[in-house]
Amino acid sequence: MTKKLDIRIKTPQEMATLREAGRVLARIVAQIKSSLKIGMTTKDIDLLAEALISREGVIPAFKGYRGFPACTCVSVNEEVVHGIPGDRVIRGGDIVSVDIGIVRQGYYSDMAFSAGFGDLEAGHQKLLDVTRQALVKGIAEAKSGARLGDISHAIQAYVEAKGFSVVRDFVGHGIGKKLHEDPDIPNFGHPGTGVVLRPGMVLAIEPMVNMGTFRTKTRPDGWTVITADHQPSAHFEHTIAVTEDGPVIFTE
Repeated sequence: MTKKLDIRIKTPQEMATLREAGRVLARIVAQIKSSLKIGMTTKDIDLLAEALISREGVIPAFKGYRGFPACTCVSVNEEVVHGIPGDRVIRGGDIVSVDIGIVRQGYYSDMAFSAGFGDLEAGHQKLLDVTRQALVKGIAEAKSGARLGDISHAIQAYVEAKGFSVVRDFVGHGIGKKLHEDPDIPNFGHPGTGVVLRPGMVLAIEPMVNMGTFRTKTRPDGWTVITADHQPSAHFEHTIAVTEDGPVIFTE
């Protein structure tokens, strides 16, 4: 039996609250980005994020979610998503991905970015650039009257044309009063398929792009997802809204 989707169309008041949650999260992320440096541990990043979240008077969305122990997911190199912050030290040549969410006045916002440190190996800067641009391509398709598959296809087509692969085991999602709402948003698919996008939909679009195979596996900690071939991965995400006038990025 096909699952019936429960897609919530947000009211103007909800949209305004979600927009402000996005602004707060964007401020937090900007401060994290400006503070990252070689020699930090992934736990240092999480402690910084926790302090910034507290200063803004909002709630960390990830801490305690299904038992996750931290405010951020910090994933390094071959780690795709859901890396648990710990003692791993950032070194020159590393790619570090930070995924973070907050709750403000009962509404969620979600954002992720990847950054390179020191001298990156050949192709690793291109991986970052392609993943960032894939997010731009996907967001551009989030127009009223378009279909969900248009977003998915735009991301996949761009990434694969550049010689990389999109992760298939993990997807973007709707967002609002819950961190994960319908619909799921794969980073691969066919144009003209899937649900019709309508004004008032709020989506977390998040391409996860691998240097090698799209296949992944999960470490014994039950959280940290890595590439099956141990090649590096990158991850970018924005919370956006579908409007009559085109997509609006809440976390920019």
